[in-house]
Amino acid sequence: MNSRRDFLYGLGTSLGSIALSSLLAEDSSATTKDKPLSPREGHLPAKAKNCIFLMMEGGPSHIDTFDPKPALNKLHLKEFVREGKQKSAMESGKRYYVQSPFKFRKHGQSGADMAENWVHLPKVADEMCFFRGCQVDSVNHPTAMYQMNCGNRFGGDPGIGAWVTYGLGSMNQDLPGFLVLPEVSYPQGGAANWSNGYLPAFYQGTPLRPTGSPILDLQPPAGVTSKRQRKNLDLLARMNQRHFEEHPEHQELSARLESYELAFRMQTEVPDAIDLSGESQKTLSKYGIGNDATDAFGRKCLLARKMVEKGVRFVQLYNGTWDSHDYIERAHGNLVRGVDQPIAALIADLKQRGLLESTLIVCCGEFGRSPDNGVRGGTAYGRDHNPNAMTMWMAGGGCNAGHTIGATDETGATAVEEVHHVRDFHVTLLRLLGLDDNKLTYYHAGRFKQLSQFGGKVIERLIA
Repeated sequence: MNSRRDFLYGLGTSLGSIALSSLLAEDSSATTKDKPLSPREGHLPAKAKNCIFLMMEGGPSHIDTFDPKPALNKLHLKEFVREGKQKSAMESGKRYYVQSPFKFRKHGQSGADMAENWVHLPKVADEMCFFRGCQVDSVNHPTAMYQMNCGNRFGGDPGIGAWVTYGLGSMNQDLPGFLVLPEVSYPQGGAANWSNGYLPAFYQGTPLRPTGSPILDLQPPAGVTSKRQRKNLDLLARMNQRHFEEHPEHQELSARLESYELAFRMQTEVPDAIDLSGESQKTLSKYGIGNDATDAFGRKCLLARKMVEKGVRFVQLYNGTWDSHDYIERAHGNLVRGVDQPIAALIADLKQRGLLESTLIVCCGEFGRSPDNGVRGGTAYGRDHNPNAMTMWMAGGGCNAGHTIGATDETGATAVEEVHHVRDFHVTLLRLLGLDDNKLTYYHAGRFKQLSQFGGKVIERLIA
């Protein structure tokens, strides 16, 4: 039989560390009473049960995707000035307005605006709710990412998925409640974007590897049977229970034991959840799997659908980077090509399976882009960061599908209609999942904290 030290060491890597990071609590006194990820009722009737959050890292340009600005056609390459006479930027060498390299078309009965290079998304236009009124506080990627993902620009706070699983638990006790599908390179700000922050560690996001096996060492070593693992776990439980009785102040032991049990259960549940071989060729092709441009994000979207089917509460997918300071036609063109078909397939697939109504899909970046940029020469036109205007969209989950809410000014520089800080969007997301931001609190550092930091208001027009 393996020694206790060997057993613990084995659990400290790969599959064991995933379970441990998902379940080891900083303050686990609640674990002696019930399972922290057990499904719970929210504060309000819920429109959605699950959330798939598509994070387009780097700041997609609303002006070149979903918010057409024909006024820029007349201003193209004119100097960007707040007051006074405009002149040619090629003469001045200063900042200049940039028109979109893409034409726009309206789609669906809702007349949703989309740049012409969105080929597949128009097919599900009426399932989408576009919001053009969101604003954030930062023009720097890491701080803006933290604010969009955690509500706080400075890091250290829980991610949205952590708050949701803290409030609602998970519908599958054999999988983590909050899963993250990152790029090969983590986003700016790193894993803190899906941290549990000051919440118990039960609730932090569990990242799956973007290449190769999503989870390493999923199966036990050769010669170690499930029966033997079960005996090892039972032995470990008895030893830890004896230690706990002698040292009751060590409450975290309960969380450690539960993490080992989760790792054991995941060996049965995870292989099917991450295995795409059982999907039909028609489904794989629909998501763009097998096509160089769409394969990577297509796999993430299909995995997200499978995870929702399995009862995972919150799944976050990353794509990027959309930080197109120059050559925006080429950069955004390639990026749109990589996500267009997979996202459209995800929406259509969830609807066909009867899951779209209960699954909220959110898609956004950390900020928008400016209508101007510095002279780069030639046709290397791009855009700078813009915290005052951005477009995000939702689908399913009780959102106000088939509508475009809010507006920006004629150049896309700032939101001017239905203007809301991102905290209001966070509060609205929670409301769709049946959670009240003012009640979803955690006592830390002398006060009750919440996702919105100091409160926000629901954007009623985003809810059907």
